[in-house]
Amino acid sequence: MTNLHMDELVIRRVEHPDELRKVGNLERTIWKGEDPVPVEMMVATVRNGGLVLGAFLEDKLIGFQYSFPGFDGKQSYLCSHSLGILKEYRSYGIGQKLKWAQRQEAKKLGYELLAWTYDPLETANANLNLRKLGGIGAAYKENYYGELNDILNAGIPSDRFVVHWWIQSDRVQKREEKEYAEWSVKEDNILLNYVLNNQELPTPAPMNSTLMHDMLFVAVPARYQEVKAKNQDLALQWRLKTREALSKALDCGYEVTDFVKTNGNIHYYVVTKK
Repeated sequence: MTNLHMDELVIRRVEHPDELRKVGNLERTIWKGEDPVPVEMMVATVRNGGLVLGAFLEDKLIGFQYSFPGFDGKQSYLCSHSLGILKEYRSYGIGQKLKWAQRQEAKKLGYELLAWTYDPLETANANLNLRKLGGIGAAYKENYYGELNDILNAGIPSDRFVVHWWIQSDRVQKREEKEYAEWSVKEDNILLNYVLNNQELPTPAPMNSTLMHDMLFVAVPARYQEVKAKNQDLALQWRLKTREALSKALDCGYEVTDFVKTNGNIHYYVVTKK
């Protein structure tokens, strides 16, 4: 596929029931074996403060994003529930384009906050959500969905970060303009580090016992699904150790504000004092 073809990508709202059925069909294709959001639910959503976006290439629907209104008792927000792209189009930044389009449409609807969840050990999602979009890891939820048996989650608790995306903030505006902070990971600031016992797969090290700095780093394996495929016990260790470190930091007045990719087999969360 050429860049010229990507220039022809159109992202727009999807509201008519006939087009929403196409979104449901796309969900079936992307997540084989899973039931899509019912069309009637999507229709009700878009008519009551929600949002469905479609990514079209030469009139072909190749990706979508589905959000519904949320309220936590104090703050109304748009809950960004699902985003999917056909496999053959996933290396062209369409997910990020959908998120920025979602921001613009959500602002038109009057929202200040968007929220969603993702697996803290899926580093591609961490890089997109925190680094590129400027979201904040605001809460850590243990086993959020209960036991899941799909290929990505089977055998591991379904822990999730709750991301808050304050779409009218200067922080997010800077990220849209591709202004990023630069971080230097220092040994003294690492809350959770790693060791290489077998020179192949990283193993979590014992967690530092004190929270002494305004900025901390938490190590995560760069390719968690590879760890899981080779060593299920080690994958579970990473789940439990990162759960411990990130939950402790959040409980002690920190928030997760950025993500550091390295050239090695470990990346780092940036955790800062509020």
